[in-house]
Amino acid sequence: MRGISLDQLRENIDIAFDALRVSKLRSGLTILGVVIGVATVMTMATIVQGVRDQILNTISVAGPSTFYVMRVFNTTPVNPDDLPKWIRIRPALIAEEADRISQIPQIEYAGIWAQIQLRLDYQGARTQSIAGFGADDRYQEIQGGELIEGRWFTKAELRSGAPVIVIQEAQARRIFGRIDPIGKTIVAGGRPVQVVGLYQPPANIFSPPGQEIGAVFPFEFVTHNFHIDKTNALFICVKPRPSVSVADAMDAVTIEMRSMRKLRPADHNNFDLMSQSQILDTFTSITDIFFLVMLVLASVALMVGGIGVMAIMMVSVTARTREIGVRKALGATRRDILLQFLIEAATLTGIGGVLGILVGLTAGRGVTSLMNIEANTPVGLTLVAVAVSVAIGLIFGVIPARRAARMNPVEALRYE
Repeated sequence: MRGISLDQLRENIDIAFDALRVSKLRSGLTILGVVIGVATVMTMATIVQGVRDQILNTISVAGPSTFYVMRVFNTTPVNPDDLPKWIRIRPALIAEEADRISQIPQIEYAGIWAQIQLRLDYQGARTQSIAGFGADDRYQEIQGGELIEGRWFTKAELRSGAPVIVIQEAQARRIFGRIDPIGKTIVAGGRPVQVVGLYQPPANIFSPPGQEIGAVFPFEFVTHNFHIDKTNALFICVKPRPSVSVADAMDAVTIEMRSMRKLRPADHNNFDLMSQSQILDTFTSITDIFFLVMLVLASVALMVGGIGVMAIMMVSVTARTREIGVRKALGATRRDILLQFLIEAATLTGIGGVLGILVGLTAGRGVTSLMNIEANTPVGLTLVAVAVSVAIGLIFGVIPARRAARMNPVEALRYE
């Protein structure tokens, strides 16, 4: 079959746009189905890519070697009031275990941290419920970020569990406005505390078990003043020495934990270790499933759009029977007619694809902005989305195009 000239392609695209302008409502409804399908894919792709980039960026900030000792590692939090027996028999982590781990030759740092939920209040101005951490003065070293004002905790404050707090800058601005918060006393979760520092977390911070923090306290203060979920929100953060691999460090910690808990060789571990790669694998599997579900739903929408294209093209062929007859009488071949209607169908879905990409990217950027996630445009998927939308037009446009191409010119000219 001979190739398609550029002039012929341009002429058929012009004819396609003229036909679409004639039947605006039918064309618009058909395009809408394609827009919904493509927009769904692009929105989810932008969100998924943003979340993955967030996790990867945070792992690079905290260091890919950092790992955590937990009572139990589960992809979803377990109900602390209704624990299965195999979790109940596991001892909760204690500060002495973190101290022993920190003395292992392969380990540079080990500290026990806890996470709580609370609100910050200053003279009637309150935050929403935020995550707070009970940690130590090396929190910034492990998690990254910047202390932009004030200081971290002193050794004496850490030992005594002093009522002091380092607040995330965004939360401080919400309750203090332009007032300098350093030295002020606020109410945190119903307890008065003194602000000693302002902390700016790194971009896209990801802290186990998965929430951006709003405040940091000395660990002892949290244990004495708040209820801690010792199953889901208590863990030991461990950082190996630079020359030690994660696997070797985790083996050393496992041996030490088993020794401290007097486990026999045949006993299973009554604790879990969670590495950064496990965090990444867990979230990747979750986002993959989420994206697959959205892809299936989007495929249904695209299928509906494709059927709509076929329906409108069949109607178009019938309505333009005389036009087809005139073109054939003037020398148009079956191939010319087939090409005309295929390009018209591809144009219809191509427009839907482009609009769907714009809607999807805009929606994706909006959602990721609300989630405080930086998301890049998935260029590869954008090109695929355009190609798929055009392909749908070609596939579903074949039947009506072939019907038009096979029309008898004499009967077509007689059509009323």
